Amino acid sequence: MNVVETFLNYSIAVQSAPLLAQGLILTILLGLSSVVIAFIAGTILAMLRLYAPLQFRWATIVYIDVFRAFPMLVLLIIVYYALPFVGIRLSPFMAATSALSLIAAAYAAETIRAGLEAVPRGQFEAAHALGVSWWQTMIDVVAPQALRLVVPPATGIAVSLIKDTALASVVAMPDLLKQATQAQAYYANPTPLILAAGFYLVILLPLVQLVAHLERRSRAAR
Repeated sequence: MNVVETFLNYSIAVQSAPLLAQGLILTILLGLSSVVIAFIAGTILAMLRLYAPLQFRWATIVYIDVFRAFPMLVLLIIVYYALPFVGIRLSPFMAATSALSLIAAAYAAETIRAGLEAVPRGQFEAAHALGVSWWQTMIDVVAPQALRLVVPPATGIAVSLIKDTALASVVAMPDLLKQATQAQAYYANPTPLILAAGFYLVILLPLVQLVAHLERRSRAAR
């Protein structure tokens, strides 16, 4: 069997494609749900770290530092395999979403915090002098300026998070990698793994290019 038949076997690719498509849909759902939850939680954490009372700030700092240092795979295994011992049982999808979101939220919080702190303090003072409320200042004055700085690194976090969805296969979730691994074992051929790698590139390569484009625009704007 030559290299093409080994790694790009057409008949095996056609037979395994429906199974991989199911895994691809689940991977996309996992990635999107984790990204949304992570950035909502990250925004709340960033606000708490900057503007909450001191005790909440310290608690937020501890959360951010701990989860930025925590390995994703270890947390995923703990959430899925250890929590049942205390009566908390999560489905593979929920366990993967929880683990991915917990860690990504810590990175998102630091990115959003940096964007908010980059807005000159005079913007707050000017809005306060005009009688604008704190919330209105954040929404109408600070957020639009911070958003331009936050979007490029935030997109990079989203790309990394989607790549990390491949780790969900360790908790028996039938995502793209898990389905490809099972198909590879069934057909005794690596073609499904190569096909899965192609699917990941189709999803992630445009996002990587988007990150580069946003960074160039941000540098040009500055």
